[in-house]
Amino acid sequence: MMELLRPDEYIASAFETDLDRMMERGITGLIIDIDNTLVSWKTKTADRKVLEWFALLDAKGFKACILSNNTKDRVVTFTETIRVPAVYRAVKPRKRAFRSAMAMMGTNPRNTAVIGDQIFTDVYGGNRMGLYTILVVPVDHKEFITTRLVRILEKRIIDSMVRRGKLKRPEGR
Repeated sequence: MMELLRPDEYIASAFETDLDRMMERGITGLIIDIDNTLVSWKTKTADRKVLEWFALLDAKGFKACILSNNTKDRVVTFTETIRVPAVYRAVKPRKRAFRSAMAMMGTNPRNTAVIGDQIFTDVYGGNRMGLYTILVVPVDHKEFITTRLVRILEKRIIDSMVRRGKLKRPEGR
């Protein structure tokens, strides 16, 4: 079970994803969470940094799909300007949502990575599908109460993985 919670990479920010290394690994599709992965949950639209990053993804030939447990309204509003497909109310870590995202991009588990801020949704769901998983440090510490409670357990698991040499913490963390 613990192996399914271990990301392949743990980085400070989604924007620090080594896209050249992803291409070298054969990764061409990126499934990306919104809340606390790209922006804080209270940020309604994609900011300039997000827009520039998605333009870079496109220029490098990546396909991208937003995968969020949030509502249709939240996800549609956010993705209007970045113009990528999206799955809302994904119920991550369920496999169906990840399959839908890959179908929208025309990718498969061997050439798809998932980028997100939670091990129990993004990493666990991606690992169950055989995807390359990238955990990012949450953008903001302000979160819903339920997420804050889950973060306590998540922190213990991450700390344990780091202590056992199974995971390397991002620089400065």
